[in-house]
Amino acid sequence: MVELRARSLAVVLCAADASSLDALVPPGHGARTLRTAPDEAMFVAAPDVATNIAREVADRIAALDHDAITLDVSDGWVAWSLAGDDVSHAFSYLSRLDPPGEGAFAQGDVAHVAAKVIGEPNALTILVPAYWREYVRERALHDARAREVRG
Repeated sequence: MVELRARSLAVVLCAADASSLDALVPPGHGARTLRTAPDEAMFVAAPDVATNIAREVADRIAALDHDAITLDVSDGWVAWSLAGDDVSHAFSYLSRLDPPGEGAFAQGDVAHVAAKVIGEPNALTILVPAYWREYVRERALHDARAREVRG
């Protein structure tokens, strides 16, 4: 059995020179760093630490790249978690991406939407732009209905 659950996450975006992002010391507070492009990184964490993460990243990147931009973009993203013993199989009905292992992430097409997928123990967290919230939920439940996904 696989369960689909909404997750509340903070998402902080940092756009900067690639070499500056390479040298950036990542924030604490349990934030996951997703290097989404050579000149872009996303930091994903619990919602209650978004302000701290944005401040830490902004302070640190300013010393490396004075043109860098750091923004809390949490309102622009939504997260769905697929959790259970057969999560990789259920995910295969939503995407051709190889599901990332624990601690890794992938980006690409999930339910025909550009997404970020974070590997966790017995789970995958799918991040999509917020306006795709219900569409991705419906696709996940519909495409995996026969595969015992419940939401």
